Amino acid sequence: MPKDHKLSSIKKLAGQTLWYGISSIAARFVNLLLTPLLTYNLVFKSDYGKIGLIYAAIPILNIVFTYGFETAYFRFASKEEYKKDIYSTACLSLLFSTVLFSSVLWVYQNAFGEIIGLQDFPLMIQISIFIIASDALNKIPFARLRQEGRPRKFAFINIGSILINVFFTWFFIVYCPAHAAGNSNSFLNIIYSKNTNPVVYVLLANLLQSLFTLVLLTKEIKAIRFNFNTKLWKEMMIYSLPLVIAGMGGMINETFDRLMLRWWLPGTIIQREEQVGIYNACYKLSILITLFVQAFRLGAEPFFFKQAEGGSPQKTYARVMKFFVITICFVFLFINLFIPVWRPFISPAYWEGLAIVPILVLANMCLGIYYNLSIWYKVTNRTMAGATITLIGAGITFLINFLFIPRFGYMASAWATFACYATMMVVSFVWGQKAYYVPYVWKKLLAYIAIVVMLFFIHKGIMSLWDNIYFSLMLGIVFTLAFMAFVLRIEKKEFQQMPFIGKYIK
Repeated sequence: MPKDHKLSSIKKLAGQTLWYGISSIAARFVNLLLTPLLTYNLVFKSDYGKIGLIYAAIPILNIVFTYGFETAYFRFASKEEYKKDIYSTACLSLLFSTVLFSSVLWVYQNAFGEIIGLQDFPLMIQISIFIIASDALNKIPFARLRQEGRPRKFAFINIGSILINVFFTWFFIVYCPAHAAGNSNSFLNIIYSKNTNPVVYVLLANLLQSLFTLVLLTKEIKAIRFNFNTKLWKEMMIYSLPLVIAGMGGMINETFDRLMLRWWLPGTIIQREEQVGIYNACYKLSILITLFVQAFRLGAEPFFFKQAEGGSPQKTYARVMKFFVITICFVFLFINLFIPVWRPFISPAYWEGLAIVPILVLANMCLGIYYNLSIWYKVTNRTMAGATITLIGAGITFLINFLFIPRFGYMASAWATFACYATMMVVSFVWGQKAYYVPYVWKKLLAYIAIVVMLFFIHKGIMSLWDNIYFSLMLGIVFTLAFMAFVLRIEKKEFQQMPFIGKYIK
């Protein structure tokens, strides 16, 4: 592949990642904005713990409801023989299965409630089922926008629906309690009751977001035809079912620790839910790195598959990995050296858990690298390898949490997350290099990661001698600029080839 073509490909990926990033960052940033709104306005920390428990279960069920068809859609949409049928076949399959799965979940909603410890709050469970179903129906229309390279519409719909969530969360949690009680004849008293647990209204705002998204995807939904290709569907199922295992394991690694904290922490139910609330709130601060990881993943998955159709895409994959690692190293510094800037986003009642933030940021760096590495088993149709790797991670998550939560609480969950993602990263790299070699400059990338971790510990050590917020921020700026100068010097030739940046580097 010509060098200029590689540059244009990466430039295109960067452009799409920017647009996907706008919406993804907005989505994640909303979570960050909702965190102060909820932690400052919910009376009980245990209620924020309940939110964490529900949002630990929903993503896992989303995996079951979509059974890997999003990735399968990208895999088969690039094949000429299936382009006519792929969209309708995928949508009709998800429509039928969503109705089926939702019905089963509704019948067994009490069992669902018992698993997450909220069997005494049936309305929360019922609204959650509707959220899961709506999100499943959104999945393939959203994937079509990505496949067709329409990130602007993707971003518009995502941001529009997010604003709906923000507005109604504020409306129910802040506005209604302040205004409904003052006027017994108010319309607010019809839609709001102070006797209803506030978590119900948080979920209701989420449901309104999902339904609004369906409305904005009307054009894509109308494009569905009753044209079901059975042969294609069977091939998609064979390809995607291992991804269900991988996805389930991934969600267990990402969110299940909230449930395990509630199961295995000592103390009363309220005390356990309070600890879940603290962990959940502080976890939100590490979300800043997942902003970039998620945005990259949205743009990279269809990009990587398209690159695989050409000749020798491995050098492009390696180059993308290098820029990705450099970027997340800066994000690591941006979060951990400037904690005083981020901690006011959660109520001081939750600050006791801030020690988990650096651990979770480093863990999510490993996860982002793993997403890059995972291309080897996707383009070679060895999705069972991905399932195996993720199950290894899930096993580590369960084992560490089970052994150490009773003694170390949520710190055990943070370290379990890091151990899980680091192991998945290493296993995928070693396995992938044997099955589908990509010339990653892994020694240099490990050095970059080691340097930013070292800078964090130096910063932490200095601040232990003189804990001054302004000095801390100034020192963080100095360390970040020093790392930037170092990277620019090492990667000088690389950056000189890039448009808009190269002309400033001599």
